[in-house]
Amino acid sequence: MRIDELDPDPIRQFETWLADARAAGLELPEAMTLATADTAGRPSARMVLLKGIDRRGFAFFTNRESRKAVELAANPRAALVFHWQPLHRQVRVEGTVEALDDDESYAYFRTRPLGSRLAAWASPQSRPLAGRAELEALYEEAEARFAGIEPPLPPFWGGYRVLAEAVELWQGRENRLHDRVRYELREGAWARRRLAP
Repeated sequence: MRIDELDPDPIRQFETWLADARAAGLELPEAMTLATADTAGRPSARMVLLKGIDRRGFAFFTNRESRKAVELAANPRAALVFHWQPLHRQVRVEGTVEALDDDESYAYFRTRPLGSRLAAWASPQSRPLAGRAELEALYEEAEARFAGIEPPLPPFWGGYRVLAEAVELWQGRENRLHDRVRYELREGAWARRRLAP
């Protein structure tokens, strides 16, 4: 992988690699690890789905009372990792995080299947449950509450956008002589350089 063959904009380059992963038929190519940290610097990571990518950054959605959302409220920085093993590719993203407004969150929310919208209302994400039966009862309550009507956007649910400050591309090669190119945002422009594997 030569630097001059890569798009000078890492967002466009990411979009190319994501399209390659989709074209290869990979299952859930938009799956990404989202890493956050609390105010003491203790990290946590989980898999979420990329639900939007544009010039502004990488968007995902969640319960705003979940552990990840609480950590982002206190420490609005995150890292993402996309790993497409069959293509021997990985992309790392680091940046600040902003909450999406209700209009943008609802625009996505209404595209979700009804069951997923009801689950957003039902699940007290990241909080302890007495058992599975409690969760199922909460879902049944949501079904009854919104029977025959469109579930609105829950006031505790919405989107976030990771505003990339650094994007690193990794292409696997033989003998562990992998290609790594890191883009960094400097004074509003992207600079890139090759890193040793």
